[in-house]
Amino acid sequence: MKQVTIYTDGACSGNPGPGGWGAVLLYGKHKKEISGGEASTTNNRMELTAVISALSLLKEPCQVELYSDSKYVIDALEKGWAWGWKKRGWVKSDKKPALNPDLWEQLLALTQVHKLTCHWVKGHAENPYNNRCDQLAVAESRKFK
Repeated sequence: MKQVTIYTDGACSGNPGPGGWGAVLLYGKHKKEISGGEASTTNNRMELTAVISALSLLKEPCQVELYSDSKYVIDALEKGWAWGWKKRGWVKSDKKPALNPDLWEQLLALTQVHKLTCHWVKGHAENPYNNRCDQLAVAESRKFK
């Protein structure tokens, strides 16, 4: 399996509001940056969209090291929360509806294709790839102002 490293971030001005996402994919000496946004969205939707968009670019099953500053994304994947929400019909353990089931469906399907190892990184800190993803996401969100 090819080894790919992916950094992702989402941004939103207001929650909901104009949002953007960014991702950096690293494979060997290759680097690809992708980004996008929406006029009215939430930060968590942009965080999820960044991961989905990056994983969707991979043309074959890969070993992926995923880095994100989103506890929502990392914890839901690493701790299995998202699978529990799905099993309960997109209801959380506190009986409240799980948010963003449309995006979680897509992401969970991609986790069945790729072998993901998730890493939480501190946002707005010393990680140059996370900072680059933030720059991409913020730039996209500003296109909608």
